[in-house]
Amino acid sequence: MKKRVLPIVVLTFLSSAVIFFRYLSIPQNITLDEIAFSQVALSLSESPYTVYSTLHTGHSTLYFYILLLSLKTFGVNIFAVRFPSALFSVASVLLFYLVMSKVFKNSFFAFFVSCIMLFLRWYINFSRFSYETTFLLFLELVSTLFLFKFLEDKQTKSVVFSGIFAGLAFHSYYPGRVFFLLPLFVLFLQKIKKYAVLFLLIFALIASPLISYLVQNPDIRVGEVSLLASQKLIFQEKLNHFGLNIKKTAFMFHVEGDSNGRHNFPGKPALNPILGILFLGGFVLALKNFSQVYNQYFLFYFLLSVSLPLIGITQDNPNMLRTFTTIPGIAYFIGKAYLWIWDRKLPKKFLIGCVAVLFILSTLYELRTYFLFQSRVFRNSFEIQCKLQDVVKYDVHQIPPRCRVSKNLF
Repeated sequence: MKKRVLPIVVLTFLSSAVIFFRYLSIPQNITLDEIAFSQVALSLSESPYTVYSTLHTGHSTLYFYILLLSLKTFGVNIFAVRFPSALFSVASVLLFYLVMSKVFKNSFFAFFVSCIMLFLRWYINFSRFSYETTFLLFLELVSTLFLFKFLEDKQTKSVVFSGIFAGLAFHSYYPGRVFFLLPLFVLFLQKIKKYAVLFLLIFALIASPLISYLVQNPDIRVGEVSLLASQKLIFQEKLNHFGLNIKKTAFMFHVEGDSNGRHNFPGKPALNPILGILFLGGFVLALKNFSQVYNQYFLFYFLLSVSLPLIGITQDNPNMLRTFTTIPGIAYFIGKAYLWIWDRKLPKKFLIGCVAVLFILSTLYELRTYFLFQSRVFRNSFEIQCKLQDVVKYDVHQIPPRCRVSKNLF
């Protein structure tokens, strides 16, 4: 019992320490998005339940009802608007550990791979302010956990719960609307069509309120950022933009990363050199053993997570926010590479030293980049310096100049 509980306790402590360290000072200011999110959440208290809000480019509302609860509990302040994202980030690390325990059948290695995910600056960054992508990841990992449980025990209730959380993911951030294809695909690959149909029915039932709304009312934001919906570009131009999106997204991991200062240290590759090499190695290993169900799952999870930005407008790419759910796949592939190193016929002390040095150097690199360098970028990319309660009453385009960062503070 202690062996099962101890990793969860330690991961809870580590993830809380990393995510909540200097939580209100990095980033110190507020972004316009956080003001807009607060306004969407507060507007929900003034009307009957709705699955979609047209306020601020349009949002499905599941996460914003949670945000509203936080604002009602803690008051209209920056802690309240960021707390749900942080909470789901801590929970996602624990869920990922449970998923990896089923994959690798080794609690220590599952703990190790979970630490890889936790210490990614990509993961740390989006855990510390109010974007709902961490909530989406939480829902997807719960669905994944129940799917993997079903692959072990073949119990109907596991498929039902996987379908429920895939349906809830549909109500979350945009990439969640295609996540259901992943468990569905795996169930079909395993030739258990009866359960695939059950999963699809449960998913459709949970997702149906938002599906019904979107059939009658096109999504505002999707219309703004989708290449497919663009009326300004001819077909050949859309193909050219699609090709450029593939290049930008592929280069994001190792060559040139997201230039948005809220998402990344501008231009820095998403993965540091150590992680980048391990990721590629693990990806190749998964391809070589494609018949293994977990390799299939995480390969398709990764590809599905990078697919939506490919049909988005080119100027938004590369985009580490919209590809956030690639992180479980990335951590899995890095774990596969570490496992390959560990299985070499070399002295165990040497292997332990190699793995320890790589992990420590990589972790220090990530923490240093985020807390020392990316934190400086936040001084300008989070552009509002007044308190949330003082600016939430304004239209985001009419916030007084005195509240805006007016000089380079990098």
